[in-house]
Amino acid sequence: MITFDYPGALLIIAILPPLIFLRHFWNRRGGRLSFSFTIWNKEVFRPTIYLTRIILFAGSCSLWFGLLLLIIANAGPSLVTKEKIYMTRGIDIMFVLDQSPSMAGKDFLPGNRFESAKNVIASFVEGREHDPVGLVGFGKYAVLRVPPGLDYDHFFNQLDSLKLMELGNGSAMGMGIAVASLHLDRSSAREKIIILLTDGDSNAGEIIPESAAHIAASMGIKIYTVGLGSVGEIPLEFTDPETGKIYRGMYESGYNEAILKEIAEITDGKFFQALSPGALDTVLSSIDSIERIEKRTRLNIKTRPVHRELIIIGFILILFDFFLKKWIFREVL
Repeated sequence: MITFDYPGALLIIAILPPLIFLRHFWNRRGGRLSFSFTIWNKEVFRPTIYLTRIILFAGSCSLWFGLLLLIIANAGPSLVTKEKIYMTRGIDIMFVLDQSPSMAGKDFLPGNRFESAKNVIASFVEGREHDPVGLVGFGKYAVLRVPPGLDYDHFFNQLDSLKLMELGNGSAMGMGIAVASLHLDRSSAREKIIILLTDGDSNAGEIIPESAAHIAASMGIKIYTVGLGSVGEIPLEFTDPETGKIYRGMYESGYNEAILKEIAEITDGKFFQALSPGALDTVLSSIDSIERIEKRTRLNIKTRPVHRELIIIGFILILFDFFLKKWIFREVL
């Protein structure tokens, strides 16, 4: 943003168009010899555009542009930058996302459960401001994808790169919660939450979900659990990342609601069920509205005068025109 200490000085710019007209376009400006061609019976004289004319035109443009910069510099221009400084820390949020094959269930049209979950997570993060976010994926194993941080672009890139079954055929829900809790333990945030999205039961890993929930509760971490999908037989299709083979078939869907409710209760969180993409979006919106804290900010305004730079550039442009006409082309006037 540019501001001016003396904006009234910019009114001087209004005299430039008349001066340009008088200097270059007015027929009676002088410096021309009138000559009648009415008695001339030969070819009409048509001046050729030489390189010299182009150079002189460039010189004239530099002169007038240089004068324009000097007028602007006289108005006292300054560059103003605004920076929002947060005085309080945001909420630390870890997403724990199920990557087991059952997440390929096609009851979340037009995609599947997994893609819908990724899209809703991305929308959730886009709506946050100054809240560190992290990501854990789990299948047969649990892996930290993104530690809690404010680099949202990195978070989105990692979220987009997640694939089904790349962590094996299984559901280590307890390990996913434990990994997320471990990376929230040293956080100094007033609020620390985990959002667990899954469509099944825990059948892998060394830590059972209830024990992982007690660990999280001891660290002051709240867990929101989201059960995805409907109960019953649904179509399923996914690609094995190791072999590239495509699997299609019918799958008996259903998640362990009792465990998800218990995890939420242990940590003073809340359980939600999402039977469709719209319901999942509503669930995350509800969590978003619940987990808000008052943020104190300070606006830091920096002002940097730029009139010196404009004066230097303006004089260089004017001298360029003078050098062309007086030294190169040897103009007398």
